[in-house]
Amino acid sequence: MNGDFILFGFSIYAWITILTVISIFVVMARSRIPAEVAFLGALTVLLVTGVVTEEEGMAGFGSEPVVVHAAFFVIIAGLMQTGVLYWLTKNVLGSPQNYHSALLRLMIPTSILAALLNSVNVVALFIDAVKIWSRKLNISPSKLLLPLSYAATLGGMCTLLGNSSNLVVAGLYLNQTGESMNVFEPLIPGVILTIVGVLMVMLLQRQIPSRESAEQSFETTSDYTVELLVPTDNPAVGETVVDAGLYNVKGGSLVEIVRFDREIIMPVPKDEWILGGDRLIYAGQINEILELKRTHGLAAADHHVWSINDIDTKRRMRTAYVTFGSDLIGLSMTKCDFEQKNNVALIAVARRGRRVKGQPREITLQAGDTLLLECPPKGEEQLERDNRRSLTFFDSHFVPQLGPKTITSAVILVLMFIVSSFHMLPLMATTMLAAGLMMILGCCRIRGVTKYIEWELLLILGATLVFSVAITKTGIAVTIANQVLQLCGNNPYIVMAVMCLLASLVSEFVSDVGASAVFFPIMYQQAELLGCNPMPFIMSLMLSVTISFASPVGSSTHMLIYGPGSFRFTDFARLGIWMHIVLLVIALIIVNIIYPLY
Repeated sequence: MNGDFILFGFSIYAWITILTVISIFVVMARSRIPAEVAFLGALTVLLVTGVVTEEEGMAGFGSEPVVVHAAFFVIIAGLMQTGVLYWLTKNVLGSPQNYHSALLRLMIPTSILAALLNSVNVVALFIDAVKIWSRKLNISPSKLLLPLSYAATLGGMCTLLGNSSNLVVAGLYLNQTGESMNVFEPLIPGVILTIVGVLMVMLLQRQIPSRESAEQSFETTSDYTVELLVPTDNPAVGETVVDAGLYNVKGGSLVEIVRFDREIIMPVPKDEWILGGDRLIYAGQINEILELKRTHGLAAADHHVWSINDIDTKRRMRTAYVTFGSDLIGLSMTKCDFEQKNNVALIAVARRGRRVKGQPREITLQAGDTLLLECPPKGEEQLERDNRRSLTFFDSHFVPQLGPKTITSAVILVLMFIVSSFHMLPLMATTMLAAGLMMILGCCRIRGVTKYIEWELLLILGATLVFSVAITKTGIAVTIANQVLQLCGNNPYIVMAVMCLLASLVSEFVSDVGASAVFFPIMYQQAELLGCNPMPFIMSLMLSVTISFASPVGSSTHMLIYGPGSFRFTDFARLGIWMHIVLLVIALIIVNIIYPLY
């Protein structure tokens, strides 16, 4: 691709690509725009400006990483629905007697399973079990959740399926060379890094922060703020709060009344009249106060209720965490229709393990906030599916029935790895065959498969691979590769170290998938220009973008535990910086021992 305009060695198409990629990183780091929207927007820019053709723009969505991920989601659905993952959760972890034993029992199985089942799936699976452990051991959940995430990230380095960025690098390598990587290609350096990482966590466990559990704050606080609404036909309308028995109630007291016209009455006089549509604000023990819905005909305060008969008394409590990038961040329930749309009511909010004071529905939400929601007794799966981008629910207790299909799905998984590791079939064909067998043999219900498919991730993967094409096509990769070689004196070891350091730093603050796609063409070009074997450059990149331990946005597993562990943003840096430095150095050494440069 040529352009008449040249600035600092780059054509107009190259500058469009550079600015587009930079804007992606800025948007992901500084805004609440969903990642898949940002990536698809960037892809649109590249298509409209002519940087990539329509064929090149669509090719990414049919590439190996996207197809393998889609097939693997079906495989995970089969393992979940037949009870394989439930059996692993129940039997693999065991029952630790102390914190030191808990770390070993947690991190070793987690790292092994993350290599086989993808790190994100394993962390999501084990979070509930870890919270139960923390209660038994009388320690903060954060003391176990951080090692859980680190172990999964480490284990994910060991196979191509363990981490999304591994598949991206493998797919780009296939496109560049025509050679397919073995699913266990990164096994040796991955295992060494995992062992070192687990030992570092064990030795530096005092650096793991202890944060109060959000659930414990919900269970033990005696200072809740609960809002209940007075229906229009309630018998208490027209009576004083004392006469209606709504002033001093079992478990709490009335601290505030919010009229339908937003008038606030606080403190509440004993002779204050009750009007239809009043929101009564109580402080005290949540379960006892909520009994007023049954005994006095009050309703959840998410919308106006005209009749007592409309009140649902069978609703139950569920805990959810506000995810990074959630569209609820920066909003309160009074400023959005979340409650009405989902038929839920916000009861309380905890932040970093402590209840947030004030009226729950008036609280502006932040990433990692823990929400206590009153939900309908049915439609839990629909609730989770509709809000997977905004909230993560961790109190589902689906217990599958173990049986012959449990063994069938486990055998399919084992055979998939055997076939792939011996190169009997390409990885994409192997995973598609395994997914097909899961559905044909009834291990997963076809209707239920969509619940497990991360459509957003597939869109991000497809768009990301196009960026790599654009970086190569516009000459950016060659130009930057030459500039780095000149600065580093054509020393391949220094070049590799500098590029891996930059890639690992970028992946701490944006997507590791995006970092791998951007840096791959540059590092491959550097290997070509130096006349070196590209494999050590590619493997060092694959490992370095995964070495993201110092920030919660550096890994999907970190973001998954951020809310349940009541973490602060800087908590990951206390141990994570040391992990990052040590593991990056070891990765570079091990890769160059295993893969010769020439």
